[in-house]
Amino acid sequence: MSTDLVTAPRARRNPTAGRGIGATVLLAVLLVFFTLPLAYLVSVSLMGRDETGQGLLVSTNPQWSNWSDVVTQSDLLRAIGNSLFAALVGAALTLVLAVPGAWAIVRFRTGGATLAATVTSPWLLPPIVAVVPLFTLLRVLSLNNTLIGLTLVYALINVPVAVWLLEGFVRRLPVEIEEAARLDGAGSFRLLASIVTPLLLPALVAIGIIVAVLNYNEFLLATFLTQSPDSQTLPVVLSLFYGERTPHYGKIAAASVIGVLPLFATAVVLQRHLVGGLAVGAVR
Repeated sequence: MSTDLVTAPRARRNPTAGRGIGATVLLAVLLVFFTLPLAYLVSVSLMGRDETGQGLLVSTNPQWSNWSDVVTQSDLLRAIGNSLFAALVGAALTLVLAVPGAWAIVRFRTGGATLAATVTSPWLLPPIVAVVPLFTLLRVLSLNNTLIGLTLVYALINVPVAVWLLEGFVRRLPVEIEEAARLDGAGSFRLLASIVTPLLLPALVAIGIIVAVLNYNEFLLATFLTQSPDSQTLPVVLSLFYGERTPHYGKIAAASVIGVLPLFATAVVLQRHLVGGLAVGAVR
């Protein structure tokens, strides 16, 4: 008498499991790739003058005095304050100019099809071509070698990129909301201030962060337009550490770590707003 062989069903492969493992491995590789240079920078900041040239990964005798020396014996903290002021105030002024510009280009087709490209094109040029005109203009306005003058320059040079980024968000705004506000008697200024700007708030936060980071890291214009310690920004002060005959790379690394701390703190605190603003924008 024959018996039927009962075979157990084969376990089905879960396609999402492999993707999850691959994504985890990729994230781990990216995490190591981006954090390893910063970890080595911290390690170098604790090395003595002679250790940095020996190829050591970790100092055998950590020099914690490097951190205190760059804080007390240089203009580092003042430079960080100058950079934060120029970055934040410059970004705010950029948004004040970019919002009506992007709104006019999208809603009223101001300048036709070429204005947006015309506004963006100067931002693509090398910044060195604008140094002499900006220097002359600031000297005429008596704002040369001042933090206010540098902040105004930052505010103006980033308007094109802010307008370019805002155009997409303005296009996604429902036109019916603006039409309803006009039927209720709202003028252009009231419509822009009370309707359009609040709807663009997530995008404004994200774009403001991007512009502020660009301002904070800018070096070329700050080098030519500021000469006194009262107006110099962080990148300029960091470059002055290399002016010595035998640069102390441990102190340079310590100053660099202190200088990037505001950016990392901003990234951690505003990460959700940055990602949400770029991904969602003005969609409600």
